[in-house]
Amino acid sequence: MNTRESYSTRIGRVAAYIWDNLDKPLDLEKLADVACFSPYHFHRIYRMEMGETAAQTIRRLRLHRAAVGLSEGSAPLERIAKGAGYGSVEAFSRAFASAYGQPPAAYRARRQDPDGASPSFEPPGDGGQPDGQAYSVTVTRTPALRLAGFSHKGDYQTIGTTFDRLYAWAGPRDLVDGETRHIAVYYGDETGLPEKDLRSFAGITVTADFAPAACREGPAADTVDIPAGPVAVLRHTGPYSDLERAYRYLYGTWLAGSGHDPADLPCFEDYLNDPRTCPPTELLTDIYLPLAP
Repeated sequence: MNTRESYSTRIGRVAAYIWDNLDKPLDLEKLADVACFSPYHFHRIYRMEMGETAAQTIRRLRLHRAAVGLSEGSAPLERIAKGAGYGSVEAFSRAFASAYGQPPAAYRARRQDPDGASPSFEPPGDGGQPDGQAYSVTVTRTPALRLAGFSHKGDYQTIGTTFDRLYAWAGPRDLVDGETRHIAVYYGDETGLPEKDLRSFAGITVTADFAPAACREGPAADTVDIPAGPVAVLRHTGPYSDLERAYRYLYGTWLAGSGHDPADLPCFEDYLNDPRTCPPTELLTDIYLPLAP
């Protein structure tokens, strides 16, 4: 394994450690120790490999977890603020509103209403996004795609840790460029399966003849092939924690009246911009629902 691959593997360990220990103090010395780097150099190496500082990663992931908790749970704001690393609800509210475009209480109210609305928010009659824009669905065809990546087990909302591992693996192998697509395949409905049974795949597009065995030493990756065929595509704008609303519209409203049947293939999501550099409110995700011919 060359030096670049070694660095990427070690930083990948740090990314996984951060995801698994968001409730613990995550100081520079501890993270450097996980990576087996000197604290004097760890910060620069991490930023080189991940495109953001470790502190920015921690803040982003804690706020994402808070957004999920606000959408799905009823924990008091004080507890969510503490879990996100803030000493007061006020400080947490300022940070959350800066990242997600609205205070946490308003964010929770909009997302926990069964119809996706609070009393002060009226969505379009044909279904819409939390910002009031209507969803639209396009029927088209996807080409055959080969993905290289890693399997993810458990909560879909934590698949980011597997993407971090993937990027640490792919970077030194020069597998990511401006044409690369970043895709997750989901093999079941997270609302209908126990968390321990959830399976997904974090991947990047590669050439049709790509084989992980052809790569140099490092963690073993897998490939997943998405066949060519008809698909329904829904574009969602906003935080990943809001994607369940998009699925409710796609399955509950659009599919039922579309005249189409779903194919015996899993849905997949194509992430069009980078959560490390893009505000959550501006994230773009295309949801692909394979259709029967």
